Amino acid sequence: MSSKEKPTLGGTRIKTRKRNIAVPLDTATFADAVVQIYNEHKGDLELIAKDVDSSELDFSRYGETFFEVVFTGEPNQPGTTKPEEGERHPYSVLNCDDTRESILPVVLFLQKIIRRRPFMIKTLENVMKRLLQSLSKGAIWPRGSQKAGHFHGSTFSQKLSGLPPETIFSALMSDALIAKGIVLYFVTDVFKVYLVENSLDDLVSLLKRAKMDDRLLDLFPMQKRSIEAFAEHFDKEGLGVLRRKEAMLPDVDVVRTIWDAIMDAVQWSGKNQQQNSNLALRQVKQWGKLLGAFCTTARLEMDLMYNIQIHCYEDAKLMKLFPDIIRALYNQDVLAEDTILKWFKKGTNPKSRQTFVKGLEPFVKWLEEAEEED
Repeated sequence: MSSKEKPTLGGTRIKTRKRNIAVPLDTATFADAVVQIYNEHKGDLELIAKDVDSSELDFSRYGETFFEVVFTGEPNQPGTTKPEEGERHPYSVLNCDDTRESILPVVLFLQKIIRRRPFMIKTLENVMKRLLQSLSKGAIWPRGSQKAGHFHGSTFSQKLSGLPPETIFSALMSDALIAKGIVLYFVTDVFKVYLVENSLDDLVSLLKRAKMDDRLLDLFPMQKRSIEAFAEHFDKEGLGVLRRKEAMLPDVDVVRTIWDAIMDAVQWSGKNQQQNSNLALRQVKQWGKLLGAFCTTARLEMDLMYNIQIHCYEDAKLMKLFPDIIRALYNQDVLAEDTILKWFKKGTNPKSRQTFVKGLEPFVKWLEEAEEED
């Protein structure tokens, strides 16, 4: 036998592990490996990030387990928020203090991990949706929604690798979560944390991306879904600035939101058309002055008329009520005579326009006659 070395392929590299961690072959082993890193470094996120990066952990296969261990300190049973048996660590988000200062470092840690593995952002979305939907059970967030709010406010503030706000807010639009007031206090905490480093214009943009800019009242439990409750809640939470038209929304969006809220608050009475008409008019008369406070230009008045026209067109209960609503708003100085006449003669929105024009004709005739007498 020759003692010569056996030939090898030129240029081949022997793959060696950068760290002495066994490559996990199942969820439990993967979770234990992550927990081991956390415990070894006693929660020092900078050292944990270095070890995670130098390991051969299979994030493409076990990414959800990784995020579960970050948030709860242990893995969950597949597709649930129930803890799985295995090792755990005490440095999770759930064990942080209920403060932005405690939770922000975790967000920055995840930013670093995901920046090197962009494919994990979708995995994070899935985990967050599942955890948020468990809020009503109190299983994952035992001290309520505050930690969840602080975490998400920080993720949006830091623009965590493009985590879509629409994904997070859509997961919250559950009747059960809204009815218990959990969603309202969650988004309140999100707003507070987000506004620490961002402007109100930034918040408006965030809400528009989430398709929530005109749905803030929907976050309130049904019995509190009113403009008064909206103002009272955010004033109490130190966020009264949210309801200032200059800060929160463009003027036209404010007017539309107020009008939609007025109509949403009507307690419709089955098939009794006359009673429905009376209830709707009562709402308009009660809140007309609030509309007037924001309808400060002819353009905004015209946009309000178009919005009322569309609302009446889409809701059969209101079709015949259009002229009465316009007259009520005229009497409260919300709509000027010139705006009404311009809409009557040159309005461009085609939705049942002729029907509404015909219904408004007697009132317009009265306006023109009154003008001639003056």
